[in-house]
Amino acid sequence: MTDAPTTSSPPTSSVSPSARLIWLRSRGLLVALLVLLVAAVVIALLRSGEQRGALDPRSADRNGTRAVAELLADRGIDTRVVTTTAEAADAAAADTTLLVARPELLTQRQLDMLRSAAAPSGGRTVLLAPDASTTTLAPDLRAAGEPDTGTLAPRCAADYARRSGSVELGGIGYEVTSESVVEDADTCYPADGLPSLVRVPSADGDTVVVGSTDFLHNERLDEEGNAALALQLLGSREQLVWYLPSPADPAAGDSGDASLIELIPSGWLWGSVQLAIAAVLTAAWRARRLGPLVPERLPVAVPAAEATEGRARLYRQADARDRAADALRAATRLRLAPFLGIAPGQAHSPDTVVPAVARHTGEHTAGHTLLFGPPPRDDAALVRLADDLDHLERRISPASADSTTDKDRPS
Repeated sequence: MTDAPTTSSPPTSSVSPSARLIWLRSRGLLVALLVLLVAAVVIALLRSGEQRGALDPRSADRNGTRAVAELLADRGIDTRVVTTTAEAADAAAADTTLLVARPELLTQRQLDMLRSAAAPSGGRTVLLAPDASTTTLAPDLRAAGEPDTGTLAPRCAADYARRSGSVELGGIGYEVTSESVVEDADTCYPADGLPSLVRVPSADGDTVVVGSTDFLHNERLDEEGNAALALQLLGSREQLVWYLPSPADPAAGDSGDASLIELIPSGWLWGSVQLAIAAVLTAAWRARRLGPLVPERLPVAVPAAEATEGRARLYRQADARDRAADALRAATRLRLAPFLGIAPGQAHSPDTVVPAVARHTGEHTAGHTLLFGPPPRDDAALVRLADDLDHLERRISPASADSTTDKDRPS
């Protein structure tokens, strides 16, 4: 009577790491990511107050401009905040000062709309730190440099500049490009040879361009002549329309015919190129040389027992029981090949090895399970596999059998 074969689930290969092993390997990276996340949140919270309400006349933050609006209100000048190009264009009039807070955020369509409305209005247009992309609003000027921001003297004959005295300006320097307005334009507060405040008169009104917004901020309004200059530039008309560009503006939806590459700032493009070069250099530095391995002499002699123990510890640390079992089985098959009468090149073929083992042991399935079976489930099973392989080798190898017989023979 033979026992019915029992079915068991296939053992789990150690190639699939366990949850504990995944945690041990990734906890360092997770901790580093958590630290970076906490640092980013803390920095965002600390700096959120600085960026919220920048140049907004309703904001009392350090970078807001509520103090200017209150000083203008004391002098009977009403400040109206608008966030769309259509509102700003409709408000342009002879008794109105139109201030554009962030002209670099405007599209070409928005710039054309503002220019068409402000030019014939006869009012004043004040542009805060326009760059080279916003020359539509000031066609007679161009941004020619970026000097440092600091306390600058007027160095011009304009009455409003002489009354204000030294002011914190700079930031962007401008150059008058139209010969027809060179003599009439006010070029004040030069830095590095370029004026950071330029007033260009027109038929009934004028356009004022300033290279920095620091003198308008709440935290700096009481320094030097900042308040005096702000009141004279923004208080020349009965009303002040303060235009804060918004991404929700319907006029901002049309970006013209510019391509995606043209819309990306140049800084991002150069940064991407540098990152790509760094990635290629890192890959070349860390890449492994292709081709066969080159054997090298060890600098010291390592005993075989220590090398075996070191490899076994590495296998155990990585839970690579399948690799350890394959190494044990392969070594056993190579040692048994001469005694089984098969060539070393066929020692790893089940069709050749299993029948040869069956002729020596009389067991047809044990040899296949032992020499070509699945990987062990745990360390205890790996130890049993090593013992079974050793026992099989003693049964087949004559030298092992003679040694066993000599040990059992009485002296």
